[in-house]
Amino acid sequence: MKRLVIAVSALTLGVAALSAPAMVSAWGNTGHRLIGVAAVRGLPGEMPAFLRTPGAAAEVGELAREPDRTKGGGQPHDRERDTAHFIDMDDAAHVISAAGPSIDALPRLKSEYDAALVAAGLDVDDAGYLPYAIMDGYQQLVRDFATWRVLNAAEARESDPGKRAWYGEDRLRREALILRDMGYLGHYVGDGSQPHHTTIHYNGWSRDVPNPEGFTTSRQTHGAFEGAFTARVARLDAVEAAMAAPRLDGFDLRARVPAYLKTTLAEVLPFYQLEKAGGFGEGDVRGAAFATGRLAAGASELRDLFILAWRDSADDEIGWPKVKVAEVEAGTADPWLAMYGED
Repeated sequence: MKRLVIAVSALTLGVAALSAPAMVSAWGNTGHRLIGVAAVRGLPGEMPAFLRTPGAAAEVGELAREPDRTKGGGQPHDRERDTAHFIDMDDAAHVISAAGPSIDALPRLKSEYDAALVAAGLDVDDAGYLPYAIMDGYQQLVRDFATWRVLNAAEARESDPGKRAWYGEDRLRREALILRDMGYLGHYVGDGSQPHHTTIHYNGWSRDVPNPEGFTTSRQTHGAFEGAFTARVARLDAVEAAMAAPRLDGFDLRARVPAYLKTTLAEVLPFYQLEKAGGFGEGDVRGAAFATGRLAAGASELRDLFILAWRDSADDEIGWPKVKVAEVEAGTADPWLAMYGED
């Protein structure tokens, strides 16, 4: 797990950082907050009202930091959690090397992914689980939204005071869980917009492959860019202004996530070219524009996934015995046993 023990030093990319070493974590606090806040602030009116508030935006921004704050708990806690923040691809979008799986042909399950890596003689811990973390987080949010839809509709129609009160209480519990799960998804989507979290060149150009352009191999590169530099130059208004228009048509989760990560991978070479040209020096607008663009890409993708998860939840079924969301919202199904339980 060499990727998880890299120390960040104090001076990098011309920026004075903290003097104490720290574990590398994508975007640092500022970047993850900005991505979460911008994504929620960009939600349309079709989303539940409890999400379209300044408080919800701030909460998701704070919770987007949580996966970094819980690192290093030991085994088995760290096995999948700490490796969920990245996927190390070569320049052709294969995991680690040409022997690894292509990002466009990832196995359905993480266990199958592990087996493919082992069969190729590659270290599972060095590969990273980021695409699976994003897909898992999206699917969990769909389930959250489906549950909320059922509770919200049932609460509005229920005539029994005791049942109506329980629906209301459980809806509030679900709203807290939704904010938490939006934050977690936000973290991994944010990681996926940081070029160093998609590449074998994750902390200086890899010393295991040719470096014909003479890019930096400094092990201080990663942390300085996403931490002190981004904290100094990134602004919420600039990130929001740079966000792309929503892309919501023809959604396929297993195609969308690899495409997103490949788009970020394509920014690895421009990053190193810009670093070599001094673009991250004090006062150079090129570095600020690069960081803002990457943060905006993460916020745009996260906003879209929030909206898509909400829409997907309308066709879901939830609870046991299962109840269809659409039927509860139409008033043709009673979800009490599915929500409260019959035992």
